[in-house]
Amino acid sequence: MRITTGPRPRAKLAMRRSVRDSLFTPATERRLVELADVDPEEVIEDFADTTVLADVDVLITSWGCPPLEHDVLERAPRLRAVIHTAGSVKHHITDACWERGIAVSSAAEANAVPVAEFTLAAILFAQKRVWQISALYRRHRTFLPWTDHFPSVGNHRRTVGLVGASRTGRRVLDLLRPFDFDVLVADPYLDDAEAMSLGARLVDLDTLLAASDTVSLHAPSLPETRHMIDRKRLGMLRDGATLINTARGDIVDTAALTEECGAGRIHAVLDVSSPEPLPTSSALYDLPNVLLTPHIAGSVGGELERLTEHSLDELARFAAGLPFTDPVQPAHLNRSA
Repeated sequence: MRITTGPRPRAKLAMRRSVRDSLFTPATERRLVELADVDPEEVIEDFADTTVLADVDVLITSWGCPPLEHDVLERAPRLRAVIHTAGSVKHHITDACWERGIAVSSAAEANAVPVAEFTLAAILFAQKRVWQISALYRRHRTFLPWTDHFPSVGNHRRTVGLVGASRTGRRVLDLLRPFDFDVLVADPYLDDAEAMSLGARLVDLDTLLAASDTVSLHAPSLPETRHMIDRKRLGMLRDGATLINTARGDIVDTAALTEECGAGRIHAVLDVSSPEPLPTSSALYDLPNVLLTPHIAGSVGGELERLTEHSLDELARFAAGLPFTDPVQPAHLNRSA
């Protein structure tokens, strides 16, 4: 998308410099300066300089952007928009931004793509017992009667439960359509008809946990979702079930999960944890029925280019006086990541 009309808006980058270096290639830098009056080498990592935002129309942010508090906005009289080159804006967009009427865009939809892909892979690998069988194969270096070790191995007609019809949850639901799964979803903002249109059956959370072979979490981190998957609910999972968490670590009671996995009753795929990273003494690192990854489900490496391209498309729309494609609505922040 290349819209060029009228004077270029004045823009600046606000993020960690290491993030800026990961997000921008020579090609995207060239497009950035075509769309805006901006120095792509200048990166704001804090707002200590009281003049740094004095002439800025649009701020391009990402991980590490400091909060845009009232006193900061007081020193940014021209600021009309924030384009976030990442997912959640909760770390830097404050009430003062909404009170000021600043338009905010997020690349959360673009960032949901790799998370959904990771989740699909985890779902398919989970009931195939891929990492457990791989570990046995590496240890014994010969074929074993795998079904003796894992009698229920395989994905055919398994029940997959998704907790949360978020952006990522909806993408996962779409990716699951070609497979022979019975798909359940639990989300308080969803109705039966919409769930059916997404290819799933709407149930309450406890029913989902008890009925699913694999449970994948896609709920936001909110006071009401903290430890939503607690000891009692972990106990509802079927023997041999797999819990996948690519959402937020504090949704799950880590101590209770460690006990359940330590007993060998359930399996887990954890891309996030609470705390993050886990202490070096955590038993979860060593359990054969747990796959730990260091928060890599979201955009990493070459996938970051998708976020940058999304933000540049939004910048082009802003420069042309058009509304954002993916605006952040403050009313929706109480049920998003």
